[in-house]
Amino acid sequence: MSLGSTIEREPQPGPSIKWTAGAIAALLLWGVIYSQLVPFSEWLVALVPVDRHSHLGEALNFFAYDTPKVLMLLTLVVFAMGVVRSFFSAEKTRALLAGRREGAGNVLAAGLGIFTPFCSCSAVPMFIGFVSAGVPLGVTFSFLISAPMVNEVALGLLFGLVGWKVALTYLAFGLFVAIAAGWVIGRLHLESWLEEWVRNIRASTAELPQESLTAVDRIKAGIEAVHDIVGKVWPWIIAGIAAGAFIHGYVPSDLLASIMGRGAWWSVPAAVLIGIPMYSNAAGIIPVVQALLAKGAALGTVLAFMMSVIALSLPEMIILRKVLSLKLIAVFVCVVAAGILAVGFLFNALFR
Repeated sequence: MSLGSTIEREPQPGPSIKWTAGAIAALLLWGVIYSQLVPFSEWLVALVPVDRHSHLGEALNFFAYDTPKVLMLLTLVVFAMGVVRSFFSAEKTRALLAGRREGAGNVLAAGLGIFTPFCSCSAVPMFIGFVSAGVPLGVTFSFLISAPMVNEVALGLLFGLVGWKVALTYLAFGLFVAIAAGWVIGRLHLESWLEEWVRNIRASTAELPQESLTAVDRIKAGIEAVHDIVGKVWPWIIAGIAAGAFIHGYVPSDLLASIMGRGAWWSVPAAVLIGIPMYSNAAGIIPVVQALLAKGAALGTVLAFMMSVIALSLPEMIILRKVLSLKLIAVFVCVVAAGILAVGFLFNALFR
């Protein structure tokens, strides 16, 4: 008997433990990097010989911060949805939220948006994850509308500026727009207007043998989802954020205030049209909203402008173009804009 045969070998970690440990380490590293994005963006912009508070400095800082932030959010969410998709087939997901339960799904998705204070471009990764996981299209739109538009930042702003009654009214009508617009889009059954690669991902989820997958298989499914989705979308995200950075740094508030005065019936649709090409989150639009109200702009007009900026931004449309056809984007914009117009006119009538 050889000496080697008498020595008990220590058990080696299995592949499952190694992959799980690697995934946890990667998530921890993600958290560390994400927590340093603000100082990193400030440091990066400081290397450029530009005044930090100039139009160009604001635009550069915006781009330096939002680009890694949105890409990291997209990667994390798509990975998580890839793992979750390995547990639940598309059929089970649709059975839970579709049909007679679709209305409840819209309500739940809109309610979830209240607690996720993302700007529109940051909400897009969640939207893409929901769509690729087979969640009904209308439900995903309810989240996409609610997440940037109805959150604690926006509600806190309104509470501080105009009181709790207006804040609660905004909450109610913001949720109404998100739920109703998502429900209408869902009732139109426009899934065929998704881009082909997204439809293929949705279809492929039904073919996964969920019960036979190991932990390693599920982690690999998440990595594969990141490769397939992030690999296709990232150029559009960078282009969208670049457009948003330019608008964020250079659009003047005085010009906006000059056409949002009280009494003009066309001020609400004009505010919506002006807001659509812009880009900001609820926190970023606070100085503009305060300036507009201080200069005498009507409350409903300002709120319609705010809602259109954070729910129908041009950069958001650019990013969504990789996922949605132009026809579906047009339907989304029209349905949501109609709801925002209704809110704007109502506020102007109730709060003079």
